[in-house]
Amino acid sequence: MKTATTNFKRFGSIAAIAIAGTMLFSACASNEGGAPADSESTLSGTLDGAGASSQDSAQQAWVAAFQIENPDVTINYEPSGSGAGREAFIAGGVSFAGTDSALSDEEIAGEFGSCVADTGYVQVPAYISPIAVIFNVEGVEELNVDATVLAGIFKGTITTWDDAAIVALNEGVTLPSAPITAVHRSDDSGTTKNFSDYLGKVAPDVWDAEATDTFPYPDAKGEAAQGTSGVVSAVTDGTNTIGYADASKAGDLGVAKLKVGDEFVSYSPEAAAAVVDGSPAVEGRDATDLAIKLDRNTTDPTHYPLVLVSYIIACQEYTDAEVGPLVHDYVAYLTSEAGQAEAASSAGAAPLSSELSAKVATAIESIK
Repeated sequence: MKTATTNFKRFGSIAAIAIAGTMLFSACASNEGGAPADSESTLSGTLDGAGASSQDSAQQAWVAAFQIENPDVTINYEPSGSGAGREAFIAGGVSFAGTDSALSDEEIAGEFGSCVADTGYVQVPAYISPIAVIFNVEGVEELNVDATVLAGIFKGTITTWDDAAIVALNEGVTLPSAPITAVHRSDDSGTTKNFSDYLGKVAPDVWDAEATDTFPYPDAKGEAAQGTSGVVSAVTDGTNTIGYADASKAGDLGVAKLKVGDEFVSYSPEAAAAVVDGSPAVEGRDATDLAIKLDRNTTDPTHYPLVLVSYIIACQEYTDAEVGPLVHDYVAYLTSEAGQAEAASSAGAAPLSSELSAKVATAIESIK
């Protein structure tokens, strides 16, 4: 039997990108008329997933390309947020989840609704991306920040754009004497957890909250918005605004440079990948759980420490035996060289390193 994985090796990422670029697909696109005439895939069925909105652009591209090669498969991905995705997977409402926040020890200790009892789970990195500090400030085209200033802005202790702490980092820039509107996520968000984790590790004297999916300072002045798209819209449509979002969604907004060591650094896929490669695995996890403990305190200016690693969570064995092959081949594709090239092209993601890819491939082989 030829699976979707072998089909993608045959066609390669260039063909998949070229075909996908000629057709319009949604995350739950119909496959009618979209398959190559010589498709040899024997996969069929519907696969439902949900979770990280940071993955949305990549998921749309992955779904489109995968469905072209597998015309009898329909994949739905709802970018409902990392917390909602994990909750849906745990409850058995979806077959896989995307999350920017790795499963907690408490979540792992429980049961997963779609998995056969007493079998394991798989958690693998699939999408590596910088978190961009986006801004829309009148008259300001470039902005430098450090962790201490960011922490003060989002905690609400720095409230105007001409605050001395911001001015000191932006010599020669005229900053308005205007209130800051800091936009954070209103939903449970792995992007928030990564943002909070960075601030807590690099500016702990200011950011004294635990890193959680929920924004930790709800009483701070600012604005809350649903999902990545909500934050981007609020920053875009507001006045003198700042927010944080997956870099793939920054669009035409201003993006701040982040102080790393003695330099101010722009985000890039390469700088995000460098941090991941230099970070250790979370201790005490099974071989199929490849959660990473990111090194936020790097002073290497070739690294961009405000980065998220977004995971795919799946069962090792599904209660519905027909789902396992679909999940296996879809996750194998999106973490493959072809799938990672698709994410880089469509969302500016940083591809998995060869060493990490090998570990991911081994973990995925346990899915059935």
